[in-house]
Amino acid sequence: MVSFVILFVASTCIPSLAVQENEPKKLWDQCVVKISPKCALNIISQVFGSGVVSIPCCQELVKEGKECHDTLVKYIAERPSLIGNESKYLQKRDEVWAHCVSVSKALSPA
Repeated sequence: MVSFVILFVASTCIPSLAVQENEPKKLWDQCVVKISPKCALNIISQVFGSGVVSIPCCQELVKEGKECHDTLVKYIAERPSLIGNESKYLQKRDEVWAHCVSVSKALSPA
């Protein structure tokens, strides 16, 4: 249910992110459900636009894990309408990850 909400909201807000029926459902089942729809959109907004990831969403992202973050962003960046800027998006993906890890470490009790 959560993955459907994220996909629906993402494809409504960002039509180029619409998921086609023949795309691997396993990816979405395993990774997308690990993060709230609000934070997923917050992260997508920073990687693919000019948004800024909030501190709570950074914490969710770090809990989601780097493998899921990397995979999902790469998957979206490979959409036909975005592929021309894939390297830029992958760089932003890495910057978001590094920022969120730093923020999460700073907020963790020592």
